[in-house]
Amino acid sequence: MNALRTMVVWCPDWPVVATAAAHGLQPDERIAVIDKGLVYACSEAARNEGVRRGLRLREAQSRCTGLRDLPLDPVQINRAFEPFIAALEDMSPQVQVMRAGSCALRARGPRRFYDGEHPAALAFLERFAELGVTDARVGVADGLFAAEQAARLPGVDLIRIVPEGASPRFLAELPLHALHEEELQLLLWRLGIRTLGDFAALPAADVRARFGEPGARAHAKAGGADPRLVVPRVPPEVRESVSLFEPPLERIDQITFSIRAEADRFVDELAAARLVCTELVVHLETERGEVRERSWLHPRWFSASDVVDRVRWQLQGGSTIESVLSAPVNRVRLVAETVDDSSAHETGLWGSGSEERIHHGLSRVQSIVGHEGVLTATIGDGRSPRERQKLVPWGDSLAPRRPKDAAGAGRSVAARARSRAARGQTGVEQGEKPTWPGSLPPPLPTTVFEVRRQILLVTEDGVVIDIDDSGELLGEPARFAASASHRDLRPVVAWAGPWPMAERWWDAASARRVDRLQVVDAEGTAWLLALEHHLWWAEARYD
Repeated sequence: MNALRTMVVWCPDWPVVATAAAHGLQPDERIAVIDKGLVYACSEAARNEGVRRGLRLREAQSRCTGLRDLPLDPVQINRAFEPFIAALEDMSPQVQVMRAGSCALRARGPRRFYDGEHPAALAFLERFAELGVTDARVGVADGLFAAEQAARLPGVDLIRIVPEGASPRFLAELPLHALHEEELQLLLWRLGIRTLGDFAALPAADVRARFGEPGARAHAKAGGADPRLVVPRVPPEVRESVSLFEPPLERIDQITFSIRAEADRFVDELAAARLVCTELVVHLETERGEVRERSWLHPRWFSASDVVDRVRWQLQGGSTIESVLSAPVNRVRLVAETVDDSSAHETGLWGSGSEERIHHGLSRVQSIVGHEGVLTATIGDGRSPRERQKLVPWGDSLAPRRPKDAAGAGRSVAARARSRAARGQTGVEQGEKPTWPGSLPPPLPTTVFEVRRQILLVTEDGVVIDIDDSGELLGEPARFAASASHRDLRPVVAWAGPWPMAERWWDAASARRVDRLQVVDAEGTAWLLALEHHLWWAEARYD
């Protein structure tokens, strides 16, 4: 299958440009954008003095004196690029956002409208120049990968067009790192392959057999047969409601009463579009210019009374009694951050049974006692079982939430999924928890003691077992007592561990070390034990 003609518009060093503008700096200064202590992006002036992506901050500063290091803010970078995306969509539909600073389009439409690929590229660059970016570049080629390489190729030409059918020849001389596949690049380098052309010359069947499906995809891209298509993003459709108060209101009951009709209209408009809101953002603005913003989740979907309750809770600042506002409120803005098809939330013909009654009961109690008055249990992040026990307000997310992209407001679940696919984003989805260093491996215990119990763990000779600084047991567990007494010692039939955990090791005053061990007694009960300050404690039990 022949790759389709594709156009890529690229703004060089966009993270630096957007971050510098946010801090009132010029992008031609010596700037490095830092993420987790490493250089994420740097300006041309910094590169001229040896700064490179991936360097540690200290090394970058040693190479470039006077380097301005700025923290990475992905939301800020994405938000700053949104006007350029909107400008491209005004000129040509079906724009795919590859990443902040880079967009892709199918060349067929712009070529017909502007009577050629070069006039279309020139029109895009002129529009970007009007918005303040004068060094943007456009690459046109067969396939997404070749077009991106054409846009990023160094040189004075801002527009680089690869003729139809010439993408394999254009890519042949490029180095392997253009694939951005570090492991594959290292293997190919050891095999004596230095360029994309050398890689493309290998038989496709042999590449698939040796490197698997990822290697086959990279081989297709290197040969100019990139099968990926331009998948346009779904433009955000923000659904919101704004209430203005003149004069500003000082009392919470006045504000909630005034927005009740607006909340009804907000929910009715969503219902007319066959949508329901499952995540609501409330913006409160006072006459002093102060802004309070909070995102609220719902276990089902927001009704008008639910919207009014969230505004009241936000005004109370989490308290269950009416609090005094710092200044009168003159503006309340409601935004449907996440919407879903209403058909997915319809009740059955005979109702939804006990679960629906439980939800209404808890929501009613919550509306009386406040947002944090009704809590539900969930498993959160942490190392010890007790740290992972979390209580969250009813209706809030039970899983850690990923940060949204700047253009994600107001879209349905399906629309956001299509948009993620269009941008080629991958990563940890909601509900997937990262592994904490020193955390207990699965399975987790079922009973976690609210107050841990002091116990005994001894060898066959009755010597209390300890653990040395290297994490090795000083003796083999032979007997175990579920109390601090020697009277109820019972045999240990199996054990596993230990798992050492050191917290705040850099601070001698607050440093803490805990070593955990799993044991099974003669009755078949499994226990999770912890050694701290040479004393054994029972933290949990596996029922």
